[in-house]
Amino acid sequence: MSMLAEGVVGSIASVGYGLAAIGPGIGVGLIFGNGVQAMARQPEAAGLIRSNMFIGFALTEALALIGIVMPFVFGTGS
Repeated sequence: MSMLAEGVVGSIASVGYGLAAIGPGIGVGLIFGNGVQAMARQPEAAGLIRSNMFIGFALTEALALIGIVMPFVFGTGS
């Protein structure tokens, strides 16, 4: 008995991106959670912490955006 998914139509890249989106989601949660905690511990450094927090957020989201573009760039063409 064959265990192949012969009835599946479409690209497996969408499933790959769904799994790859978990990492940036966790990363954004950690960035903002730890940023708020750091601002609560040192309110005088809130400006510096906030700017570093947004830089980290932008870099993390850039990874997610790269992940959504890659299936289109390296598609199988079928």
